[in-house]
Amino acid sequence: MTDTYTRAALDPTDPYAREHQIFPRLSEDQMKRLRCYGREEVLDCGTALFTRGERGVDFFVVIDGRIEIVEHDAAGREKVITVHGPSQFTGEIDLFNDRRILVDGRVIARDGVGEARILRIPRQTFRRLMSTETDLGEMITRAFILRRTGFLQHGEAGAVLIGDASGTSALRSAQFLRRNGYPMRQLQSDEQEAKDLMQVHGLGQNDLPALVAPDGVALSNPTIPQLAETLGLTEAVDPDRVHDLIVVGAGPSGLSAAVYAASEGLDTLVVEQEAPGGQAGTSSRIENYLGFPTGISGQALAGRAWVQSQRFGARVAVSRAATLLDCSKLPFRVSIGQRHSAQARAVVLATGATYRKLGLARQDEFENKGLHYAATALEAQLCEDTEVAVVGGGNSAGQAAVFLSRFAKHVHVLVRSDGLAASMSDYLIQRIDHTSNITLRTRSKITELHGDTFLEDVTIEGPEGSNRHAIGHVFVMIGAVPNTDWLNGCVEVDKAGFIRTGVDVTERRVGSAFETSRPGVFAVGDIRSGSVKRVASGVGEGSVCISAVHGWLSEYSDS
Repeated sequence: MTDTYTRAALDPTDPYAREHQIFPRLSEDQMKRLRCYGREEVLDCGTALFTRGERGVDFFVVIDGRIEIVEHDAAGREKVITVHGPSQFTGEIDLFNDRRILVDGRVIARDGVGEARILRIPRQTFRRLMSTETDLGEMITRAFILRRTGFLQHGEAGAVLIGDASGTSALRSAQFLRRNGYPMRQLQSDEQEAKDLMQVHGLGQNDLPALVAPDGVALSNPTIPQLAETLGLTEAVDPDRVHDLIVVGAGPSGLSAAVYAASEGLDTLVVEQEAPGGQAGTSSRIENYLGFPTGISGQALAGRAWVQSQRFGARVAVSRAATLLDCSKLPFRVSIGQRHSAQARAVVLATGATYRKLGLARQDEFENKGLHYAATALEAQLCEDTEVAVVGGGNSAGQAAVFLSRFAKHVHVLVRSDGLAASMSDYLIQRIDHTSNITLRTRSKITELHGDTFLEDVTIEGPEGSNRHAIGHVFVMIGAVPNTDWLNGCVEVDKAGFIRTGVDVTERRVGSAFETSRPGVFAVGDIRSGSVKRVASGVGEGSVCISAVHGWLSEYSDS
């Protein structure tokens, strides 16, 4: 028994408490079937099977002996997370992708000496196993997700972020890591552990926020690309490989397209600038999504879809911004960042939209210092016992207001119109009406932002005049503008910049409502002109679009 199990015994919600699911034991029949996919190896005690930082490691099953799973903390110390015994298997969700793995795995013989028998299943064969042995695939996927959840919940096998949790850079880094499912612990600079790490790595107060990676590399005030590169979240993109499909954007519509394309055998690459989920990934609670009667957070929904797409074989390249689409010839080429590119026979555009801003003086100065564009647990913990404002009258604003009301002393919802009926779902309107610490302010807007380093007060102009309020956190949810400026004129857009699709884009007959003016290029989700800006509709568009992609690929292969 490890310390992990001791903690789990005290908390039934801990993933480690679900021992039969997180560390299941395979039946004799399952072991027999697995032997068909791998080869048995007899290994000496202490043999390393994989090492933290490697990519593309194999899948291992214990026949006799044990496999010890070890993490390295930021100070370089080892800790045994768990020990797999006979009929148990290694791995977590990084076996579905080519990111750097987070832990070591080494062989232990039955009595600590001698040999152990291990079944090795190579990575490519493991992918085939997951698609052909459905019961095993379900068991393994559940275990992998729970293991990563355990890492996240306990801050195991990950990085340490040092600095003020409310600071702009620290908050940005924490948001990126959590949305990408990377384990981390956050320390204030005055904590003793933080002081010790700062001393070891030669960091001073002026170097904060700082990130200490599991391999001991320390970054001062890192950028998002630096974080992704240092922690191994990026995946190599082969510029000469011609994919069947490139999906640009990993919001609900893009992830849906990736899941259906990969599950139907298409070589699929997803390019995402920051993290899976898009705007929906920042939603604190989605309560009207089909199949989740108690609701689900946008990040949880996106995380499941991200794992699902990779299980089917889609590759997801995060921290990779698409910067240009060359559709002058086939195959299409997507430029990624300044140095990389990828090719595909078909492209699905799902880049969504960017948050609209208030258009006020000092708004950039207060971003992540009181001015927010998402309402997740990260932001909510900053708002305890304070007054906050939510600007906007759509569903995202309503969900944010209800969620924040659990933490804030009072939530002010500001809309320019006379009410919410025209823009918000009725269930959210009812929730707002019946929540005592939420006040709806109609025909109102924020006109000024005040504060020194952080936002402290706002001036609200409304029917009662212009007044200054002690509101230190403002959540801006007033819509978005389409991310289409990188398309280089490849497809037609409407006056607002959204991509036109379907029969109205060209005189030729179009077989799909999602095909753009450029054959072989499709658009789904919020980026598409006339789309319904809802998570469910985006998911539907992404899935339906793939039938049209198949049709185009058939035409492409004949040309």
